[in-house]
Amino acid sequence: MQIQRNGPGARLLLILVFFVLSFSQSLYLVCAQPESMGPGGPVVLIVGSGISGLAAAEKLHKHGFQNIKILEATGRTGGRIWTHSFAKGLVELGAQWIHGPSPENPVFQLSSQFGLLGPGALLEENQKIDVAGHPSSIPVVYSSSGKQISPDVFMSIVDSYTSWLDKARNFSNSDCDPDASVGSFIQQEIVHSSQEWDKALIGFNMALLKGLLNRECCVSGTHSMDHVALCPFGEYTMFPGLDCTLPKGFESLVDHIKAQLPNGSVLLNKEVKTVHWNGSFQDNDSHVYPVQVHCEDGSTFVADHVIVTVPLGFLKKRTMDFLSPPLPQSKIQAIKNLGFGTNNKILLEFEKPFWGPNCSFIQLVWEGDSLAEPKKDLKQNWMKKLPIFVVLGPPEQLGHVLCGFIAGEESEFMETLTDKEVLSTMTTLLRQFTGNPELPPPVSILRTKWYSQSYTGGSYSYVAVGSSGTDIEILAEPLPTDKDALTPLQVLFGGEATERNFYSTTHGALMSGRREAQRLISRYPVLEASLSKAKL
Repeated sequence: MQIQRNGPGARLLLILVFFVLSFSQSLYLVCAQPESMGPGGPVVLIVGSGISGLAAAEKLHKHGFQNIKILEATGRTGGRIWTHSFAKGLVELGAQWIHGPSPENPVFQLSSQFGLLGPGALLEENQKIDVAGHPSSIPVVYSSSGKQISPDVFMSIVDSYTSWLDKARNFSNSDCDPDASVGSFIQQEIVHSSQEWDKALIGFNMALLKGLLNRECCVSGTHSMDHVALCPFGEYTMFPGLDCTLPKGFESLVDHIKAQLPNGSVLLNKEVKTVHWNGSFQDNDSHVYPVQVHCEDGSTFVADHVIVTVPLGFLKKRTMDFLSPPLPQSKIQAIKNLGFGTNNKILLEFEKPFWGPNCSFIQLVWEGDSLAEPKKDLKQNWMKKLPIFVVLGPPEQLGHVLCGFIAGEESEFMETLTDKEVLSTMTTLLRQFTGNPELPPPVSILRTKWYSQSYTGGSYSYVAVGSSGTDIEILAEPLPTDKDALTPLQVLFGGEATERNFYSTTHGALMSGRREAQRLISRYPVLEASLSKAKL
């Protein structure tokens, strides 16, 4: 039956359609916003003031959330971003570089927006270079016999090693042994290739490869590449661009994000003891909230939602008692499965450099080293795990500073030593490798102790053998589960260890905070609509 375009039937149909659309919109708002808002809108608590927590708070505030508080256990913000004064300038105790500084990287985007980058990072050609996570320059290589190794000799091994590492990223869960590790795969490739080497060079090549694997341990934040799962290794996504630093320090980015929040949003020295959820807790105005956070100093906070952004290392230590009721078994298992290792820095200031002006980093090779795990004599051999020193600069702003990286159990043992002991060991080490017994010792030392930090317990996460990217996604799931759109969300989880493709990075941490903020924003369309109306 046809209805005339301008007849009474058409008008009746239009009225009916308008009524249905209005009713549908009202029903959508009710269904899409199961959480009840207290006075002034939903109350959100964020545990941790690293870049994940700050990014979550900034995005929520931007979208109309007014009742936001960040509870920070320490006396400073930034978490594993930590800029510190040393020598004549600033150094990074935590995050060192923007990895993959290109338009796809949100940390690069923000740093560029705030004017925090140097001219080199802003060059379009530098943003397009894809080094696939490998160093972009050739190091100066010293051996333990005090000789400098030819760059050609070193790079011939590096090229093979790089190709094996790239092959390790090409596996999928369907064609891979779930118990296989990156380390075991590379060792298989080494055994196969070594059959074609000159027998006189086998021992030396093995020592070179041992140093490269130690360097990879620093990149992955693990004791051994035998601990890193092979199947999901390729899920880690790398942006193009030459890694860059922030001239005013990484904390300058933290400060700019924090400046966008209302005064009083961050509460320092508020160590959270327990997050109580799935309850009924009243505030002073008798409004009932499902979440209550207890701090070690005795203070309590109620909230509609809490976003937990603490490091995985902290969750590993507090798995059973940080939340009440406890975490579900699936999350407990995911936390147990995933890896979280230590990568520390040893910063050395020299009165004069012993390296050339074009040297960007120094690689150490212990002659006689094999690929086998050494005997556990940490006191005697801990320094053998240190594979590289990066030359920091520029010297006119910082002075002459080397930054050594060391990962794993040796790194954790180093934390138990005194500065004097570490300085003495580094002096002996560098004299041995440069072949100069008169090399002046460093004039000052600064080192990190991330394993000993109460609220970190290490540096960053990796996907360990026995785990997979699914564990990362389970860790990121909110409580109660987010599978039902009508389920009120109470506890949400952020942090670099919750980003399946970008774990261990600052941009992964930033993404995770924004992700959890968006999860809440989508639950409050009325709040979003009110903000849009206010802007008009």
